Amino acid sequence: MRRIRSVKRSVRFPVSTALLRRLAYASIVANVAIVVTGGAVRLTASGLGCPTWPRCTDESYHTTAEMGVHGVIEFGNRLLTFGVGLIALATVLAVLAYRPRRKGLLGLAVAVFLGIPAQAVIGGITVLTNLNPWVVGLHFLASMAVIAAAYALWRRIKDPDGPAVAVVPGPLRTLAALTTLVSVAVLVVGTWVTGSGPHAGDGGAARNGLDPEQISQVHADAVFLLLGLSVALIFAFRAVGAAGPARAAVVLVAVELGQGVIGFVQYFTDLPAFLVGAHMLGSCLVLLATLSVLWSTRERRPAPVAATASAEDRIPATA
Repeated sequence: MRRIRSVKRSVRFPVSTALLRRLAYASIVANVAIVVTGGAVRLTASGLGCPTWPRCTDESYHTTAEMGVHGVIEFGNRLLTFGVGLIALATVLAVLAYRPRRKGLLGLAVAVFLGIPAQAVIGGITVLTNLNPWVVGLHFLASMAVIAAAYALWRRIKDPDGPAVAVVPGPLRTLAALTTLVSVAVLVVGTWVTGSGPHAGDGGAARNGLDPEQISQVHADAVFLLLGLSVALIFAFRAVGAAGPARAAVVLVAVELGQGVIGFVQYFTDLPAFLVGAHMLGSCLVLLATLSVLWSTRERRPAPVAATASAEDRIPATA
């Protein structure tokens, strides 16, 4: 009887590295998707489709027929949050079940998981403040933080557990870090541009009071700076023979150019909703491409295995 119990206790659900990476990748995709659907809520003026939070109405947690299509869109986005949370929870459980334990994975998985309810709370504050543009911007930036954590988890699963070793000189790692900071600044200023524009999420929502043309120019200047730094990274990485980082920088520049084209077209065509939504997706891709460049500047090598020589190994061989 005791042997049967011990066998049952030793049986665990097998979790492979491939499964962990798939879950982390699914978390990235799901969080990008919820950014896009959140944009759809705002771009269809459905931001107050559910006029309160956490309930959809004062009497119901779900939308009603009287609320129409706006209620369906807003409530659908809220439901998607549960799906994103389930993926994050599955990732945490998989990390806990994985053997042998991996250093650093659990903290990142928990950070992604806790980021989901944090986003929900910020989203609720957004509704309760009648779509305050500064809170709306914070909601978007919180999503970017969760995407960054999910990407870090995905990369960390692939890497060995040894110490991180730089593959490019220190000044180039500094340049990559500076590019990352400018990329984040572009995202932040982009929320200011959005808060000053026409797509408020509801006809009665306030704007942040910034001049749309002036803040758009600031945003464009930051984008040009980011593009210049990214191009500089390509030449610098190639100069030191760092092929991997150079490829990552080329991808970053390509994503930035595509995002820039969308941004300029939407600006000169009075911000059509479809292009604004595409620009939000592009913002997520720019962030991911930037993180890819940053990660490419170092690599982790397998942890050294402590070799213990046996007594027989220490005896010199004789002919």
